[in-house]
Amino acid sequence: MSGFGGFVLRRLVGTALTLLAISVIVYVVFFVTPGNVAQITCGPRCSPEQVHQVAQQLRLDDPLYLRYWHFLQGILVGQDYSTGTSVEHCSAPCLGLSYQGGQQVTHLIFTKLPVSLSLVFGAMILWLILGVGTGVLSAWRRGRLSERVLTGVTLAGVATPVFVIGLVLMIVVCGQLRLLPFPQYVSLTDDPEQWAWNLLLPWLSLALIEAATFARLTRASMLETLAEDHIRTFRAYGVGERSIIGRHALRGAFAPIIALNANNVGSAIGGAVLTETLFGLPGIGQELVHAVNVVDLPVVVGMVMVIGFFVVIANAVADVLYAVADRRVVLA
Repeated sequence: MSGFGGFVLRRLVGTALTLLAISVIVYVVFFVTPGNVAQITCGPRCSPEQVHQVAQQLRLDDPLYLRYWHFLQGILVGQDYSTGTSVEHCSAPCLGLSYQGGQQVTHLIFTKLPVSLSLVFGAMILWLILGVGTGVLSAWRRGRLSERVLTGVTLAGVATPVFVIGLVLMIVVCGQLRLLPFPQYVSLTDDPEQWAWNLLLPWLSLALIEAATFARLTRASMLETLAEDHIRTFRAYGVGERSIIGRHALRGAFAPIIALNANNVGSAIGGAVLTETLFGLPGIGQELVHAVNVVDLPVVVGMVMVIGFFVVIANAVADVLYAVADRRVVLA
């Protein structure tokens, strides 16, 4: 196949192979870690016979390649697990059972994922509006005082950790001014208004950090586009500066913005640990930290796999959108 259809097909094949490679790397890295997982799972007071029984239930005595094959088989078609007294079926995509509570990892992730997705996608809308808007204004007002102020603000945003911004916002907005309540997650399906109201501060905390990066990238892309020959031609024909900025220069600067946004959305789902912890949001970031602390390897592997899935899928979507914005990518 050639053209746009072939480009999309190649990206789909590459995405599938990348996900397979991620599953191999993640599984091998975490399950080769030192330490007696069966002993940790069973507890310090377990006898050697009980530890051995736990190891058999968790299939820890099997070779690593066989355990990975069962793991991959569970993702594709599901798998049966022995709980000691009964057999539990885990439907595809099955990421195993938690060592601590015996809960299906997939179910655990699906209960936590809406919180992280709510945080990231709400913040994404804000960081695109704030970042792109600030970058366009900074490029338009180049060399003036307003451009210097905006540049200083974006540099400060890049250098400031998210927990500092979050703490300042909570102290000022919730504590002193009392404009918003302290965040407490409410499901979107239960009360959409309270869902947005309680997530506003977490959105701002995460968005202000990312918006600074988008502002710098947008400014640089806009300045590069404004220096091209076709922009000078528009100016020579008397086209208004606002029309040049909004209809021509901004469109030419969209490609790197699309690529950066895809990277940020994918990585922010896994990287929102500090934001979720600071505001007490029960997302996958908090659950991942807990699983690492208790050495719950199936949960850790499952969480990392899901985060890697979103990163790869986001970049694949960005490649397609990049090609739509610039058809020269298809021929590359």
